[in-house]
Amino acid sequence: MKQHEQWGSRLGFILAAAGSAIGLGALWKFPYMTGTNGGGIFLIVFLLFTLLIGAPMLLAEFIIGRHTQKDAISAYKVIAPKKAWQGIGYLGVVTSFLLLSFYSVIGGWVLTYFIRSLSGGLTGLSNEAYGELFVSVIGNPIEATLAQAGFLILTIAIVQFGVHRGIETASKYMMPALFILFIILVIRSLTLEGAWEGVVFFLKPNIHALTPGAILDALGQSFFALSVGVSIMVTYSSYLSKEDNLPGSVFSIVGMNIFISLLAGLAIFPAVFAFGFEPSGDPGLIFTVLPAVFSKMAFGSLFFTIFLALLLFATLTSAFSMLEIIVASITKDETSNRKKVSWLSGGLVFLFGIPLTLSFGLLGDLTIFGKTLFVATDFLVSNLLLPVGSFLIALFVSVKISKTVLQKEVSISSPTGAALFPLWYFLIRFIVPIAIIIVFLYILGIIKV
Repeated sequence: MKQHEQWGSRLGFILAAAGSAIGLGALWKFPYMTGTNGGGIFLIVFLLFTLLIGAPMLLAEFIIGRHTQKDAISAYKVIAPKKAWQGIGYLGVVTSFLLLSFYSVIGGWVLTYFIRSLSGGLTGLSNEAYGELFVSVIGNPIEATLAQAGFLILTIAIVQFGVHRGIETASKYMMPALFILFIILVIRSLTLEGAWEGVVFFLKPNIHALTPGAILDALGQSFFALSVGVSIMVTYSSYLSKEDNLPGSVFSIVGMNIFISLLAGLAIFPAVFAFGFEPSGDPGLIFTVLPAVFSKMAFGSLFFTIFLALLLFATLTSAFSMLEIIVASITKDETSNRKKVSWLSGGLVFLFGIPLTLSFGLLGDLTIFGKTLFVATDFLVSNLLLPVGSFLIALFVSVKISKTVLQKEVSISSPTGAALFPLWYFLIRFIVPIAIIIVFLYILGIIKV
């Protein structure tokens, strides 16, 4: 009988799962979305939706994985043998494959910038030069492709060793390092002259900045900030023991995600305001604006290198989970071929990602429905597959798992979970699906605000 692998400790699972959630969404997209949606009021709405929408979905995936102790595809088959429901697992694997293919492109940019920062290649440039450098980096086919390959090699090198020896061990070092580096960065940012204006912008709610668009953006950001919707957390929770406290793990992971989001805002906005930059901007904030911001502070090069290091850690821990769901679905507890499957899967991701990497240069004129290959893949995953997958998972938990089983899973080793079960059950059956539909219609442009 095959031995199902397990996490070495509950802390290891929490750190790995938090690492999956704390990626570019928290360190890159959250500050950008906050800056363009009014600051403090967006933060409050985001926190509210994270607790009411994201957390219930996270618990739903935990229940499926821990209850079945199976990979993403097999888990749905165990509960609902009809093939139609297994499609949720296949959808999650395909979505993760596509997600990692363009995520690794951005991961390659982070790796390139980190290496450049170590060699001093990001110091002494003008504000305009940082923008020109970014265009040059992503448009250079050799550099961008090698960077993407390097990022995936780092990812595969960890995942090949399995959940306990690979992902958990790496997360136990990377996640504490991420928190420590972030706190150092926040302290430096808060000690800048003029930093308080950025703190006020980030934390003080301005009700006049609350727009329907900001509310829907916060809803979408909170929902996609916890790695839910692609069965990644089904896979991760399948390695838990039957006695682990699921609600406690959810609270820990959500709390860590919120804490990192707060640190990201406190690291970025005070520095941005201190040096007279606009808090809003574009998604290139990390690579074009932040280098210019850090270049103006004492020891700025050092602190920007620290920022890139923690960004690289966060990006890698998210990539681990994306590759793991693919590997686990193929190996199905057959650990003898894990290394081979890890390298083959990662290699296929790399090959698929090459055209996406080149869409910023050589293949820039190749479009699908007017979008470059990179943008089209991002749109397909973020705007179509993730909402559909999330809706189907919420529906699956509500329809195919009995209330008695759900209550038992939530209540194991958790008096708090038992008390909160009625609220969670109501949210996952009614509020979460409605919220998903609203986000789906909004991002497709059907709901206008």
